[in-house]
Amino acid sequence: MREILKPHRIFLILLAAAIVTWCIWNLKWDWLAEPKYQAMMIKGLWQTLWILVVTMVVGMLLAIPIGFAQAAGPAWLAWPARVFCSIIRGTPLLLQIWMLYYGIGSLFPSIPWIRDSALWPILRQAWPYAVVALSLSVAGYEGEVMRGAFKGVPHGQLEAARAMGMPRFTMFRRIWLPQAIQRVLPTIGGETVLQLKSTPLISTITIMDIYDVAGRVRRNTLIVYEPLLLLAVAYMAITGVIVLLFKWFESRTPTRTA
Repeated sequence: MREILKPHRIFLILLAAAIVTWCIWNLKWDWLAEPKYQAMMIKGLWQTLWILVVTMVVGMLLAIPIGFAQAAGPAWLAWPARVFCSIIRGTPLLLQIWMLYYGIGSLFPSIPWIRDSALWPILRQAWPYAVVALSLSVAGYEGEVMRGAFKGVPHGQLEAARAMGMPRFTMFRRIWLPQAIQRVLPTIGGETVLQLKSTPLISTITIMDIYDVAGRVRRNTLIVYEPLLLLAVAYMAITGVIVLLFKWFESRTPTRTA
């Protein structure tokens, strides 16, 4: 409580309250009462959240073996993993999304066995390409982070496990992976926030996320600032939830020492 009641914090709280009050009374918010915009906002928020969660989970599941291959794998696994991380980190995410959707996605209609398969109703939509592109982006960046985390595990613990005759997979599951995850947990939280800020790029391939909803409202109503302010509040609220969740995870994660 004493931290909150410091003079500079009180000033910032009062300033924020004044800005919010001014925005509520002086800007136009009547469009929020229209059912079509309410439905669009709910759908856009849902699209943003599920794509964020799925791509982070899939990306981390890919990042773990990519990082381990670079840290302790044979050369024939380490080099492809390094090349993959270099390509993902060296090219813009928007380019990767467009290459998948407008490049590879445009080739599928010309392949008869794909067009006639049960997967075609899914592949003709935009969201699979967005999920793949965002997941690979997480895998590329976090794969490099996981490489450093795996290398940071004390070698003495690994040598002791080998001396005890512990199988390699058991060493990975009980020593390497838990300590690596504990080391990178704050980084994963930051990557999740960055991933949230990357989701607006999927609107360029016809997916209606909350960013795209704000654009549609602006085009339909010619109201500029209100949708953007509401969009900023939505992103800040989601970011706050992500930060609190990862702080809770960190507090529940035991600290490991060498």
